[in-house]
Amino acid sequence: MAKILIIEDEITIAELEKDYLENNQFLVDICYNGEDGLNSAKTDNYDLVILDLMLPDMDGIEVLKELRKDNNVPILVVSAKNTDASKIKALTLEADDYITKPFSPGELVARVRAHISRYKKLTNTNQFNNEVVTVNNLKIDKSAKRIWVNGKEKSFSSKEYDLLLFFVEHPNRVFKKEELYNTIWKMKSVGDIATVTVHIKKIREKIEEDSSNPKYIENIWGVGYRFNA
Repeated sequence: MAKILIIEDEITIAELEKDYLENNQFLVDICYNGEDGLNSAKTDNYDLVILDLMLPDMDGIEVLKELRKDNNVPILVVSAKNTDASKIKALTLEADDYITKPFSPGELVARVRAHISRYKKLTNTNQFNNEVVTVNNLKIDKSAKRIWVNGKEKSFSSKEYDLLLFFVEHPNRVFKKEELYNTIWKMKSVGDIATVTVHIKKIREKIEEDSSNPKYIENIWGVGYRFNA
């Protein structure tokens, strides 16, 4: 189920948008100011952001600029500003769409659905054999060997990258340390499986919110590890 963030200070409008979207099987969060909205967008994994431009604490254009620094999620501007200048500015800063208030709730839902569908096709989020692999808040660009966590790029060593990608492409399966060592290091494990433990510890520190209580790479005691997708 797609997840949407609404950044809107007018409670009535925000609740109206939320009601229509939830009635159409979307998960919806609301933030009533720009700072909270920006923090939520950067820390959670949303499929689309609905953004008002006239916010009480932080101009919506500034929120848009900050979001676009490290996040490609579709952004749909819904604003009372109906001038061409406002629309051109928002679209130039890479907003994906612009709807003027008052708006048709049915049109809003239709546009949200279209943008999410297009975005998923572009990023190939449901196919592990494509160049870009996305799992929750992780994004891996296989062609460039780059990894983002919550929209922020993280630095991985070659073996850390190979090990994480292997887990992501083989989710929900349990692997023994020996299997992982043989697969990633291309050598038979002769007392070297501690290398796997060390690398998994480093990966957890980069991708987990709490590396001591991991949600992605799980220890299966007495057996090995499993990646939870």
